[in-house]
Amino acid sequence: MTEPVGRLLIVEDERAQRDALVQYLSRRGHHVVGVATGEEALERLAVESFGLLVTDLRLPGVDGLTVVRRARELDEEMGVLLTTAFASVESAIEALRLGAHDYLLKPLILEEVARKVANLLAHGELVRENGRLRRMLNERDSETEIVAVSAAMQEVLGWVRRAAGSRATVLVSGETGTGKEVVSRSIHQLGAGRDEPFLAVNLAALPDTLVESELFGHERGAFTGAERRREGLLRAAGRGTVFLDEIGELSLAAQAKLLRALEAREVQPLGSDRTAPFEARLIVATHRRLADLVETHAFREDLYYRLAVLEIHVPPLRERREDVPGLVQRLLQRNAQRSGIPVPIVTASAMRALCQYLWRGNVRELANVLDRALILADDGRIDVEQIPSDVRSAGGPDLDLTQAIDRFERGYIAMALRLSGGNREKAAEDLGISPATLYRRLERFGLKGGETGRNRS
Repeated sequence: MTEPVGRLLIVEDERAQRDALVQYLSRRGHHVVGVATGEEALERLAVESFGLLVTDLRLPGVDGLTVVRRARELDEEMGVLLTTAFASVESAIEALRLGAHDYLLKPLILEEVARKVANLLAHGELVRENGRLRRMLNERDSETEIVAVSAAMQEVLGWVRRAAGSRATVLVSGETGTGKEVVSRSIHQLGAGRDEPFLAVNLAALPDTLVESELFGHERGAFTGAERRREGLLRAAGRGTVFLDEIGELSLAAQAKLLRALEAREVQPLGSDRTAPFEARLIVATHRRLADLVETHAFREDLYYRLAVLEIHVPPLRERREDVPGLVQRLLQRNAQRSGIPVPIVTASAMRALCQYLWRGNVRELANVLDRALILADDGRIDVEQIPSDVRSAGGPDLDLTQAIDRFERGYIAMALRLSGGNREKAAEDLGISPATLYRRLERFGLKGGETGRNRS
């Protein structure tokens, strides 16, 4: 079997020992970086990825246990091998508790180090492969985080899949509470960078003075209160995704700096005279029409075109009330699970009221109403009495409960057919119904076996 190779970080204050380890492991095909102090190790770990950390327990300044703790915080899958000449039961237990996988006593035998390194790298590959398999098994579920029964949301889901297949910048627009972050997370989860971080920030909640630091980072002492170096989101995300919510609230000065960073694909941290490249994918969101802001010169036209490479508009809930039953079920399942209680049953009258309300606050308002109803639920049931009076008294003009249920069922069946590639037997199995029952439903709803679920006019 071929010995696994990887990127190794060696932390050893004795120069002769460090050089010997670097040279020996490099000859075995590994890419090896050697540093003398814990401080240097932390700096490297903040900006580079390693498959394995080999660190001495006793180091000048920042000790080995601190390095181990920080390494595990940054990357849970990174292997850690501790070396020490001062072995004790306490230190070994503490090292293992913090995430070290193994340790070696000094003086080191190079062949034994190489064997431990190979074993830990192989173990890391298995851990990562298991993670990839779990994500593949859950990929279909991640798609359906977006409830897409309505034709409008089916179209959104289609655009999400297209966006996930590229690294282009995406602009997600829609009213407050429509689920723009859910859409953005789905793009990330379905894309090639799903293993990398998804870092989100609401720009409306940040003072303009902190925006640059948050995005680009800063050096220690760059401004009052900057007691330590900070890596900005665009660098910290690696090849993952940075989600900037409420991009329309960004000042013109900050817009200019963001545009410059996107064009050059590099950032200059505050207090530094050096630039550093970044690879993160950018997804931005706004509840405002950026095109209107461009017309009033409140938003830079060049930045707008840079951001709106692909635009996805999330419709308000009042325009897709077919999605309400599915959203109700999804939100109740999530909240009941968090509370450790069974999922309550929603009565017909309660569901009718929820489907007919216009939901000016969109999905966020619906979630708040269901949180309240869950607290007030009697005997595992949510009835109309648990629904706020303004919701249950606001009738809707054109959608009753029967219509809502029919549209939900039709959309759900169509989604199962799409996921099964048009295979009716597989779709029936996934739905938990017999093929005969599925055939009756297909005839009732006028669906063909391979139809993708668009609602007919």
